[in-house]
Amino acid sequence: MSAPDRYDVIIVGGGPVGMTLALALVQAARGVRVALVDRRPLSVPRDNRASAIAAGVRRVFEALGVWPEMAAQAQPITAMRITDSGEGDIARPLFLTFEGEVAPGEAFAHMVPNSVSGRVLLAAVEGRMEVVAPAVPAAYRLEGDLALLTLEDGRVLAAPLIVAADGGQSGLRTMAGITVTGHDYGQTGLVATIAHELDHDGVAYEHFRPAGPFASLPLPGKRSSLVWTERSTDAQRFLAMEADELAREIEAVMGSSLGAVRLEEKLMGFPLKLQIARSFIAPRLALVGDAAHVVHPIAGQGLNLGLKDVAALAEVAVDAMRLGLDHGADDVLGRYQAWRRLDTAGMAAMTDTLNRLFSNDVAPVRALRDFGLGLVDRAGPVKSALIRTASGLSSSGPKLLSGLPI
Repeated sequence: MSAPDRYDVIIVGGGPVGMTLALALVQAARGVRVALVDRRPLSVPRDNRASAIAAGVRRVFEALGVWPEMAAQAQPITAMRITDSGEGDIARPLFLTFEGEVAPGEAFAHMVPNSVSGRVLLAAVEGRMEVVAPAVPAAYRLEGDLALLTLEDGRVLAAPLIVAADGGQSGLRTMAGITVTGHDYGQTGLVATIAHELDHDGVAYEHFRPAGPFASLPLPGKRSSLVWTERSTDAQRFLAMEADELAREIEAVMGSSLGAVRLEEKLMGFPLKLQIARSFIAPRLALVGDAAHVVHPIAGQGLNLGLKDVAALAEVAVDAMRLGLDHGADDVLGRYQAWRRLDTAGMAAMTDTLNRLFSNDVAPVRALRDFGLGLVDRAGPVKSALIRTASGLSSSGPKLLSGLPI
């Protein structure tokens, strides 16, 4: 067998989390050799979906120099309106309103089309790392101070650190023997992009319904991204609907707040679950993004959590490299895990509790939660604290989350 190809870091998974980590490493560590491995050829996403990028995470992109190009095609969220309704309710009373600024002129989140973020990140890393794709990892093992990744075609890659950014069904996590904890929600997330008759004015809507939340998130122009939660037993009915019938259903759920709607793409569905890895690390291996944690989309925090992982892991690894230390050593990865476990556990608990509280039509529970929403709406400091939490702003987190270079 020929000698393995040697790198400083091997990242498995070419999604936005994997590409952002690669960019952070090649910018901060001079001469670092990074390999990005993916099952598919690395390319710009071809879907019309978009992701909510919180203000704190936006600072990561600002520090890496890619935000201006993303921002040119992004939509700031100027406000959020939250309603609550039961089965068969015609009226959708407004219980809570968030104005969308964490500071004057600074939105707490932006909606960024996946095709835009993918194109910008791909251009930023092009020629600065080695792309190994399409390639399928087959085995992971340790050999001295290196981790060896064997691919199905027989190639072997080696590095002091391998990063699993390969999603909720992470093959690397399984190879490392890391188990997960969590549960299935019995819900399906339905995702689509719609065009609509009226302007959204940058306002996001979240309609809490007995089957789960229905979120309408503004995109550039008279377009919005839908993230719609339904009971899994009912979701197939919506997935099977013709486009015109489904558009009428969506318009009814939204209370015609945006006028007539039209689907720009076929409705997509995916099962919802809570899944947290029992460890975010193994010898010379770190999990990031969905490989480490999958949470309910009720607060739109999935990708944001993954990019926070990037900020923490990039900082501890680069700090070790600059000191001439082993950046894949247990103590270095231990600092990464300590940095991310508490925040992840808190977000998982919050989204799980919100989903349980709002995804039902029990009258006493509805009365209690609506009373609570009303109290929050009238409590300015509480609303401000919630906005800062959702925006991911922190003065004590990784440097990239403060917009500072590593």
